[in-house]
Amino acid sequence: MTHVKIAGAPITWGISEVDGWGFQLDPERVLQEMRSIGLEATELGPDGFLPEPPAEKAAVLARAGLEAVGSFLPVVLFDDHADPLPRIRRELDAYAATGASTLILAAVTGEVGYDSAGRELSPGEWETLFRNLDRAAELASEYGVTPALHPHAGTLVEKKDEVQRVLDGSAIPFCFDTGHLMIGGTDPVAFARDHADRIAHTHLKDVSVAGIERVASGGISYFDATREGILYPPLGQGDVDVRSIILSLVGSGYAGWFVLEQDKVLLSEPAPGDGPVRDAAISAAFLRAVISDLPGTDDAVSPATAARR
Repeated sequence: MTHVKIAGAPITWGISEVDGWGFQLDPERVLQEMRSIGLEATELGPDGFLPEPPAEKAAVLARAGLEAVGSFLPVVLFDDHADPLPRIRRELDAYAATGASTLILAAVTGEVGYDSAGRELSPGEWETLFRNLDRAAELASEYGVTPALHPHAGTLVEKKDEVQRVLDGSAIPFCFDTGHLMIGGTDPVAFARDHADRIAHTHLKDVSVAGIERVASGGISYFDATREGILYPPLGQGDVDVRSIILSLVGSGYAGWFVLEQDKVLLSEPAPGDGPVRDAAISAAFLRAVISDLPGTDDAVSPATAARR
């Protein structure tokens, strides 16, 4: 029987590496709410979310009963004068303690946040980016970790032609984010169909086409669209064909994690049982409903098991 693995991500609870991203919930609440909807694994989150010492980070996760699957790490990869490996090595040291297995890299511009559009790289800068991806992959392999590049709004690998350039010019696996690919102009259904062999990790994210169009037209910033909840609805309530993507990936033999990741910005601390956990529960139920329709599959936590916890 195929085992479908489902995890959470702290950004679904509004936890972000971007300064001023809104109210930041305590990790104890975030991890407890992940468990309350039946999740058994999580990404590590940004600096400051969990304790910095790797052993302490691992202890917090163990107390919460959650496995670590990896983390989202924005790094500058295109600049010859900025070596990304020391920061990557520090992240991987935490992996060695927590057992995380997938390093999720985003090729950022160096500016704060994701509202600024990525810029056009020179041929030399593309060569540097690819070389640093190779170096990061080699370092990750020393730790027994799989690297993955995350196309992301406001980064240097966002638009369809940039994604294609990485497909053609690098062997790096991808973090397949269904929402960010769609925002950048890549059809996520086609990507899952045509490039399953390059997908190491999956962020399941629904997205509203109307929200994408408002951001693209300059009518609202990416941050404000996320804050107002017009960009990323729960799974099954937006315009990404998430069901077809899951069917395609499972049918291709994909064995990585499906991470529930709908970016949130919190204005204040929500009441217990309200806020991000409500939408995350909707997404988890949608994903499990899709999985239940697949022949010969199960998910990482059955609804009955979750109800006993």
